[in-house]
Order: sequence, then structure tokens, then C-alpha cells
Amino acid sequence: MAKKNRGIFAIAMTLSIGLALGAYVGTVGVENISLIEEAQAAGGPVKSPTGVAEDRYVYYPGTEELGPDEMRVIACGTGMPAARHGQAATCFLVELGNGDKFLFDIGTGSMANVAALMIPYDFLDKVFLSHLHTDHWGDFDALWAGGWTAGRAEALKIWGPSGAVPEMGTQAAIDGFMKTFHWDYITRLQKLDPTAGKIEVTEFDYKGENQVVYQENGVTIRSWPAIHSGDGSVSYALEWNDYKFVFGGDTFPNKWFIEHAKDADLAVHECMMLPGGGVEFYNQAPPVALYVFTQIHTSPQAFGKIMSAVTPRHAVAYHFFNEEGTRYGVYEGIREVYDGPLSLATDMMVWNVTREGVTERMAVATEEAWSVPGPRKPPAGKPGQVPPQITDWINAGKWDVSDVEAGMVGDFMKKYDIKPPKKH
Repeated sequence: MAKKNRGIFAIAMTLSIGLALGAYVGTVGVENISLIEEAQAAGGPVKSPTGVAEDRYVYYPGTEELGPDEMRVIACGTGMPAARHGQAATCFLVELGNGDKFLFDIGTGSMANVAALMIPYDFLDKVFLSHLHTDHWGDFDALWAGGWTAGRAEALKIWGPSGAVPEMGTQAAIDGFMKTFHWDYITRLQKLDPTAGKIEVTEFDYKGENQVVYQENGVTIRSWPAIHSGDGSVSYALEWNDYKFVFGGDTFPNKWFIEHAKDADLAVHECMMLPGGGVEFYNQAPPVALYVFTQIHTSPQAFGKIMSAVTPRHAVAYHFFNEEGTRYGVYEGIREVYDGPLSLATDMMVWNVTREGVTERMAVATEEAWSVPGPRKPPAGKPGQVPPQITDWINAGKWDVSDVEAGMVGDFMKKYDIKPPKKH
């Protein structure tokens, strides 16, 4: 468990495994973490030539037991709508010491980072959407189908705001999603268990001010309106065990965030790069960049003013491509107004929140992650739920390979005690 925030700020180095820190990091080091035996420490003083370093400068997913009085937040997407290998679009995973896990947004490309954490899909079944731009829910399909095919046992659950009219709300979006992916759904339904293919939607009024939208197992999640592009955007606060995590989503500075984000342990709020970066790096016309980065989003200076008013234990700025050309302008713009604890987020950044402090590190994740079994066995499936989706005409094109597969298939059936189908 992290014991203290050392308060050291530095420009982060690029990790050799390809994970770029790319930020002024808020802290560097975690002490006395309970580890799986095989996971070695990564830094700090070494007292013996055959010993190990005790401090953990990085987070190895799956090797640290979360303390019962601890919160862990992982940035699985921090970038922008355009695709980029180094940064996916918005997604933050919150893990609590009571075992609960919540995804806030699931933007395009983010599921690769979520999957790299190798968390059983049974634990990744609750998603809270801030709004319906693709960079905030564009990878919902990957979570839905990926979890279904990789053994999730229950339905995927999603919470999201209504719209100014019904067709602009979360329920309408999921209805449209299921129509768009109808072929995907029906063809998988031939063999997979139907329960995990379902999506349970809870749509709430986007106008609600600090309204409770979720309350279970000691966790309360509230929402309030955000100002972004059109009606139907919200921000969230998660409260548990006297901790408070705030996720702004996309929003122009507004009165609701200032009022309801106070006392946050970790306050995540968008912070666009300077308008000049939109022109130089993002191929936008100057008037467009000025409008987008200062009227429907939050500038670095405005982010600084927000955090100076909210005064969280730790502030997190995200929603820009964090690199040499942008991060210094963002940092300096924020520091014109705000001098508190700060992270400039990039993908796979991790924050451990304890009574003693907030500690920032980077996750070291494998590029070749597999889905991880959870406590429940994956459903065996229910054949015959829908008629065969392959016609006789297509089936007639099959080429016989049973002669070369017979030994392998027989061994597999014997190992897993699978009985041959009855002949009719």
C-alpha cells in the first residue's frame, strides 16, 4: 500500500517498454507495497549486491493487493478524437478496496489498455458515460463483445445521461448500438450464453444537480450537468470510504463543478492544449482551434482557475496529446493560476489514494495480454437460441479437414470430457 506522497515533481522519462510518461509527475515512489513473490521491486536504495530495491516506481498490474482502505485510479485513455498509438481516447478505471471497479468513459482505443491490466471481465461490467462523443464511448463495442467472448458471466451495465430529446440520450444510443451490431449479436448468440450479451441501461436526467445515480456496497456515484457541444453531458463524483473521486468528462468551466467537486481526493478534469497547438499539431484552422479549445473545452489557464477554487488533494489534467510540443505550454498555463499537486495525464498513469497521500506512477503492462479467469467459470453457452445463421449454400462450400483434425479434436474432447453430439 502506498504510504506517502513524496511531492517530487519531474519531467517523466520514456520507459524502454514503450510507455511514455510524458508529464511533470506528481510523485515518484511507493513504499511497503504487498507484492506477489515473483514481482521484483523497481527502485530505491539497495543495501546488498544480492538484494532488491524496496520502492516501487512503477505499477505492475496484478501484483499489488489493493488495501481495504485504498483507492486506485488508472488512466486507460487520455487523448483526443484522432487516433494515436501512444494515447487512446478517454477512459479512467477506478478500483476500490471493497473490490468494486468502475469505468468512467470508454473512448476509442482504450480497451487495449484496459485489457493490458488483465482484470477478469466479470469485474469490468459497470460503465459510466459522461457523454456520447466517440472519444468517450467509441470502444464500448470492444468491451461488450470482448468480455462476452472472453467469459464474462453477467450482462454489461451502463449508466449515462438523457438528452435534450429522447433520441439524444444514452438509451437511444444503446438501442442504435444493438441495431448496428445486430449481425455480431445474432451470430454469437448461436453458441455463446445470452446473459453476457445483454446490455442493461440506466439513463438519468442530465439536468440533475449532484443527483445520486448509483448507490450500492457503500459506493455512491453522483452526477451534475457539464457544458460541452450540446445538452446531455455530465460530470461525476464517486464517494466511498470518505474518499472522493471526481471525473469531469468534457466540459467548459461551470458553476456545478466548482460547487460539487470540492473536497475531492482526485479531481480529473479536461485540459486542452493551447489553441496554437491545435493549429500547429492538430491541423485545425485558427478560428476553429480558438473556439474548440476555449469555448467548448477548458484551456490550461481555465483548468488552473478551476483547481484553485476546488482545491483537491490532487488534480489531474487530461484530454491533450501529451508530448514535447504540448506539455510545457499546458503546464506553464496551469501554473499561472494553480500551484497545487498536479498530474499531466498520459495513458497507463496510476494514482494510489490513501489517507497518507496520493501517489502517481506509471503502469508497466504487457503488449500480449490474455483475458484472465475470474472466480466464476465462463458460461458453457446455449446452442439453439437462434436458428442457424449459415445457409446450406454457404455450408456446401466447406472443405473436409476432419482427417487431419481427428487426433487433436479427440484429445481435446477427452481432456475436457466432451461427449460427441448425438446423431439424429
